[in-house]
Amino acid sequence: MKLTRITPACAIAAIAATLAFPAFAAAAKDASDADGAQDAVHSAPPAEIVVSGVLPRSQQDILSGVAVLKGAHLDQALRSSIGETLAHTPGVTATSFGPTASRPVLRGMQGERVRVLVDGIGSIDVSNTSADHAPAVNPLLAERIEVLRGPQALLYGSAAVGGVVNVIDRRIPTEVPKEPIHIGALASYGSAANERSVAGTVDVPLGGGWVAHADGSRAVSDDMKIGGYVLTPALRAQALATAASGAGDPGIDYTANANARGRLANTAAKSWDAGAGLAYIGAQGSIGIAYSHKDSLYGVPSRLATAPGQDQESPRIQLQQDRWDARAEIRPAGGTIDKIAARFGYAAYQHAELAPDGSVGTRFFNHGIEGRLEVTQTKLGGWQGASGVQFVNRDFNVIGDEAFLPRNSTQQLGLFTLQSYDAGAVKFEAGGRYEHSKLSSMPLPDQTQFWGGQRSFDTFSFSGGATWRVNSAWTLGLSASRTERAPSAEEMFANGPHAGTQAYEIGDVNLKTERSTSVEAILRGGGKGYSIEASVYHSWFGNFIYEDPTGAVEDGLPVYQMRQAPARYYGFELQGAVTLAEIGAWRLQADAMGDAVKATISGVGPAPRIPPLRVLGGVTLSDPRWDLRGEVEHVTAQNRIAAQETLTAAYTLVNAEFGFKPGGKDGRVSFTLGARNLFNVDARRAASFLKDYAPLAGRDIRLSVRLTV
Repeated sequence: MKLTRITPACAIAAIAATLAFPAFAAAAKDASDADGAQDAVHSAPPAEIVVSGVLPRSQQDILSGVAVLKGAHLDQALRSSIGETLAHTPGVTATSFGPTASRPVLRGMQGERVRVLVDGIGSIDVSNTSADHAPAVNPLLAERIEVLRGPQALLYGSAAVGGVVNVIDRRIPTEVPKEPIHIGALASYGSAANERSVAGTVDVPLGGGWVAHADGSRAVSDDMKIGGYVLTPALRAQALATAASGAGDPGIDYTANANARGRLANTAAKSWDAGAGLAYIGAQGSIGIAYSHKDSLYGVPSRLATAPGQDQESPRIQLQQDRWDARAEIRPAGGTIDKIAARFGYAAYQHAELAPDGSVGTRFFNHGIEGRLEVTQTKLGGWQGASGVQFVNRDFNVIGDEAFLPRNSTQQLGLFTLQSYDAGAVKFEAGGRYEHSKLSSMPLPDQTQFWGGQRSFDTFSFSGGATWRVNSAWTLGLSASRTERAPSAEEMFANGPHAGTQAYEIGDVNLKTERSTSVEAILRGGGKGYSIEASVYHSWFGNFIYEDPTGAVEDGLPVYQMRQAPARYYGFELQGAVTLAEIGAWRLQADAMGDAVKATISGVGPAPRIPPLRVLGGVTLSDPRWDLRGEVEHVTAQNRIAAQETLTAAYTLVNAEFGFKPGGKDGRVSFTLGARNLFNVDARRAASFLKDYAPLAGRDIRLSVRLTV
């Protein structure tokens, strides 16, 4: 399938590039000066983390919980999937659909309610369609990863009611290196899956403000080791009972399934990425383009049969994506406009679900275009703001025996603005978004089970709040938002067996707009040797879209029907650190983190797959060259469960990290030796569809080496 029409996103990018080029030409004579002014490759980090976005701001002034992973913290957290990389971030857990296909879960929300971005543009894949579909995002090449929640997330789409994960790379260069060639390299080994990975980037200044970029990565892993049995005690007992009764499928060894332990079958993976970019960076703006290719083959954890009539599948997924990205930015000299920025992405994505013999069962195709144009106002007194337009086009198709969706397309046009006013001790912020969505279902003539037609939605979202600088060290923030989200194609058009979730899914073409009203309060601050951040939030949903188990069975799978009802989500996130002692250059620091969320669907009961209370505490001893850390993470049992859901046991993990920089804080080489789950505990996440069949990794000793030249 292919896109055959010119979309507004293409026009936006073309216009921005056309407008930008005269400014770049005029600025060419200043390029040599700009090279030095723009360089920040090896500069010291700022005292406060500045969060990128429509209006880059100090993290202290953000109205809701936000997290940024970069540098040594990112190196320590890096795993093969974006979900596992962020799993220790406050308010974040993961779907845990094996080590490769693990997607972030933000404040108990996943799938359609969480957007995964690459430098501000969607990942353009099918990871929102099912938990077994890996995002086409490579954490190994990330320069930083940001997690945005609350009002600012709505600037990237009304579907981001749970939040946004933005993976920022340097594929389109944004600064000119001082060196003749700038090289970054990372190599790592993880023992739990015998994982071997390498990644590298190269940036070369070509003169006159031009910079060329190239990058690549390769990762290979075996089946993942686990800390105990594959199945939960209840499923083991069921499998043994089936074996004893002789009523099961004669081709399945139920006793072997019950006794499977130590390794999670069908989780081996191999992948590679390659990309190249070219950018011009001048005193008055920049323009750049990049191409990338991703190829991945990974296994989905086997769902072992335990009862008569159950299928036992071990599918693998072969994923490919070709992607083009472009960025342009103009900074006019004077006037009311400070910056005009355009961002564009196009990707052709496909994956095939392979049977054990290598035959193709089902193919997924997704061609997508997304573009953004943002205009930032010049700061006048205390007033600052930015406004823009965003366009998304998605053409999606599934072909094969398990095609639970028809061919469909989604088009969205969004207009947004964010305005802030600095009144000194108090900073006010307000934003709004209008979005028009058109979703079309186009089944083939023989696909009579699917509805064919078109639905359109107009949604309006608003947010507002203020931060109060109590003093130089403490800030209190309060925000409120009213959000509307159009139903997705998956929620409306599905009608068929979905092996990834082991459910027969039936959508509802009459779904209404999902609405939510949210409030959040946040406190940030600290003093000599300590810091604290605490946030509480509450969201009330109208027309909340959820899957309701009907009790029927179709094609050997339980039937789930999409329905709507009022719902509410509320919870908290808390983190803090304190310096216990300082001896010379050495510092001993303790830190702690905790989060919890509770979700209820009115008239139904608890929402499914909600993470329980989690607490984590650690102690770090460090100086400019050495970094030693030990931590304990405890996750309580999840006994508050939805219909057809099972209980999740509590678990406690002990982790350790050891870091060494031979050249000190500004050294170009760093070593990280870490151990997760030191005592090889059997742990399962409540947010996972596969928790009863796929525990978390067992003891994982990981060595990483990073080089920056």
